[in-house]
Amino acid sequence: MGEKRLTQRARRLRRDMTEAERKLWARLRGRQLANTKFVKQFPIGPYVADFAARSVRLVVELDGGQHNEVKDAARTKLIEEHGYRVIRFWNNDVMGNIEGVLETIVNEIRIARGQ
Repeated sequence: MGEKRLTQRARRLRRDMTEAERKLWARLRGRQLANTKFVKQFPIGPYVADFAARSVRLVVELDGGQHNEVKDAARTKLIEEHGYRVIRFWNNDVMGNIEGVLETIVNEIRIARGQ
């Protein structure tokens, strides 16, 4: 996918976020979590990551019913080849246990910072 098309796709995804993405973004934006800046719908290689904290090289992906393990494994591998760690959550985890999801993300940030 060309860079221009990828950028257009990322913009569309930012505008058309799922309910779970909106809920998590409300808690990630503005350095609310561990004073870490997250961006949403961030292009990495040929993919658009749901959320990325560039300073700690962490990608957070939300998976709904449209994802499958084989495609996700290939996507994760390529994102990791760009120097990012990838953590995944199911949409229903975000909707039903946002505090647990946030705690896991904070732990990953601490690991990345060597804390």
